[in-house]
Amino acid sequence: MEDYSKDLIETRKALLNILEDVEEARKSSERERDKTKAIISNLADGLLILDRENRIILINSEGEKILDIKAEEIEGKILGSLSEISSIKHLAELISKKKSLFRSELSLEKPNRIVLEVTIIPLTPGEEKIVILHDVSREKLIDRMKSEFVSFSAHQLKTPLATIKWALKMFSDGDLGKITKEQKEIITKTYQTNERMISLVEDLLNLARIEEGKYLYKPIFVQIEEIIQSVINSYQEKIKRKEIRLEFKKPKEKLPKVKVDVEKIKLAIENFIENAIKYTPVGGEVKVSLSGDKKRLEFSVQDNGIGIPKDQQDKMFTKFFRASNATKMESEGSGLGLFITKNIIEAHGGRIWFESEEGKGTTFHFTVPL
Repeated sequence: MEDYSKDLIETRKALLNILEDVEEARKSSERERDKTKAIISNLADGLLILDRENRIILINSEGEKILDIKAEEIEGKILGSLSEISSIKHLAELISKKKSLFRSELSLEKPNRIVLEVTIIPLTPGEEKIVILHDVSREKLIDRMKSEFVSFSAHQLKTPLATIKWALKMFSDGDLGKITKEQKEIITKTYQTNERMISLVEDLLNLARIEEGKYLYKPIFVQIEEIIQSVINSYQEKIKRKEIRLEFKKPKEKLPKVKVDVEKIKLAIENFIENAIKYTPVGGEVKVSLSGDKKRLEFSVQDNGIGIPKDQQDKMFTKFFRASNATKMESEGSGLGLFITKNIIEAHGGRIWFESEEGKGTTFHFTVPL
């Protein structure tokens, strides 16, 4: 009997210890839950947690503000069933198209238009997911104002620079009276500087048009080989001056016409060829190639010039970037040429890429679909 009593006491103690552990675990779990709720509630971004059926488990206070909705009105409901709420409707449409991690932009027409960066992060495959709503309206407004300022300034500079060019040409040609050799040299240098300014203004205008999404104007069917040849012909003086051997490898059979914006595709070809000539040493080689199949045309320009340092190659198509060795060789340049070219090609539904080795040369390629 005594042993039985001892066993009961020991069992009771063990149960009490277990209960104490359970209670401590419960309190710890509640503390962690409260911490998580506090973090979620005070996030600067909107946040929704959805289950596998896109049912709204939780929305934080910032999410309520962004979507202009109260938590009690939507929590526990399936996102797609709230189509009468315009902000939720557009969000549901976006989420239904995506299953895995992704980022996208969403515009909501509220009293004031807002632009959201939407990020969806699956917590477990096929289960809950987190939706993060980041308001980028201010950044978009600043970008638009910057683009408008650049566009306005460039347009304002264009006319006076053209007038200066016309006046300098008249002086240089002797239309306004005879000038000395020394005067002609100064006028020629001023004219060349003015040309560089005009080129920079054109680059800035192209940049503004790209950022406004207004870049391709009149796509028409053309024979791209003829455009390439006309560009090569326009660089003959520079080619001769640098004693560069330029070869144009044409396809054996005539390629079909391709639908492009002639002005823009010509600019892309010019940027490739001009860079090859500019960064190839005197006596170097440049090979221009055009090929194609039933789906696309491919244009490439290969040189044996300075090449691109390996650690800088991932930045080549970014705005205002110029490789360090290119800057040393040629101080002039806006760093916009390849950025503009990339946008031209992608606007045509094509692809652009390059291979390069520093000190050995570079080959740039782009394709345009037929």
